[in-house]
Amino acid sequence: MAARWHRRGRAASALALAALLPAAAASEPIAVSGDGIAGQLPGVATGDAARGRAIVANRQLSLCLLCHTGPIPEERFQGNLAPDLRGAGQRWNADELRLRIMDASRFNPSTIMPSYYKTEGLNRVAANYKDKTILTAQQIEDVVAWLQTLKEPVP
Repeated sequence: MAARWHRRGRAASALALAALLPAAAASEPIAVSGDGIAGQLPGVATGDAARGRAIVANRQLSLCLLCHTGPIPEERFQGNLAPDLRGAGQRWNADELRLRIMDASRFNPSTIMPSYYKTEGLNRVAANYKDKTILTAQQIEDVVAWLQTLKEPVP
């Protein structure tokens, strides 16, 4: 019974993933592997860790530091509502990080973390953000690249 439910969950995960992708990217095949998206998103360059760090630190773009603490000492007033970003590259692989950033609600339906690459099934979206993702596919890959460099455990 549990195995059947797990298989259904994977099939539902694959179907739900299609809803995450903007229309232009939806035609590209996205491989879901376990709890992640196998390989980088289609049509983008390899992620750049320096750009990813800048995206995470940018309070107008990503708001990551509103809830997370991370190894960005020049940014004051970092959050403590969500896991510390230090050690993220040790706790999760790139595929898992990618999916967590794209749609954290797949892991915790009650999460307050925004779905950074989802356009369907959202509530109370401002008109100028309708059908738009918070981050682009390239920005997702850049953030994943930076998080993968964070191997030091949380002190």
